Amino acid sequence: MSNSTTATTLAKRLQSSQPYWQTEAGRSLWETQRACLGPVVESRVGGHSLEMSMGPALMTMSAIAHPIRWSPTHQLAENDSTLVCPPDQLALPDRCLDVMVIHHWLEQLTDAHFTLQEAARVTADNGIMVLFGFNPIGVSGLTRQLRKRQQSFPWSGTWRSASRLRDWLAFVDFEVERVDYCCFRGRMNAKCGEYWESLGRRHNLPLGESYMIQARRQQRQAPVQRLRFGLKAPASPASLGVTRSGSSAHYQAYQTPPAGTSQAKTRQTDRHTADSNKADPQKPVLHKSVLHRPGDQEID
Repeated sequence: MSNSTTATTLAKRLQSSQPYWQTEAGRSLWETQRACLGPVVESRVGGHSLEMSMGPALMTMSAIAHPIRWSPTHQLAENDSTLVCPPDQLALPDRCLDVMVIHHWLEQLTDAHFTLQEAARVTADNGIMVLFGFNPIGVSGLTRQLRKRQQSFPWSGTWRSASRLRDWLAFVDFEVERVDYCCFRGRMNAKCGEYWESLGRRHNLPLGESYMIQARRQQRQAPVQRLRFGLKAPASPASLGVTRSGSSAHYQAYQTPPAGTSQAKTRQTDRHTADSNKADPQKPVLHKSVLHRPGDQEID
């Protein structure tokens, strides 16, 4: 990567941006950006952080034990712990960083969305991603329209709005928690005025020269399948109130007897009636009367 054309191009862009940060306007912008980042990272301790910055280091106020800076080439690396690799192929394991900071690099990269996707990969579930960019709808964004032919930093590159980056973050399953605007100054002013800075920060007006986006990974909840209680068919009487202690036998007494049992009971009743007639000879026996028609012969 260090000897590739892409690495050389990124190294030239990084070197060309350094004179801007030495000017009064650049130092003023860097100070306001650092003031925005401070409350976000000061309370985070332990773990690891990675900073991909176009300017001086911003994470100096953080208490994270292992801060890492990124560089496109070994020649521009500040120390031995500097990460040197392609911006869209970070040599880090998945979800290992507590803080991921990208400072104006998304405006200088051709395939910036790949770098954002890679940054999302290495950010931990409980970690945060912080993006810095120039605001195209601020006062400086209007001034940039008059300087289209200038290729010097910061007017070079592609300025994207915070809403555009919000869509990019949603694509990599990150949710924007807050957008802060900073560095409120006029077109001719090099330094951010204290009064305008406090007023703009208090109301978070989208007119600042730069913005800071704070995002976290979207936590997907596991789907919960609710149990539905109920019977698809009506319950039979046998399943209601039946126990093992003889309730089934109690229930048999109320069941309809079979056809063979009914006929046996009928024969038993007729036999009982015949026996009663034999036991009581005084009881008159009723004979069925016979009607004779004319012309019928009587047979003796």
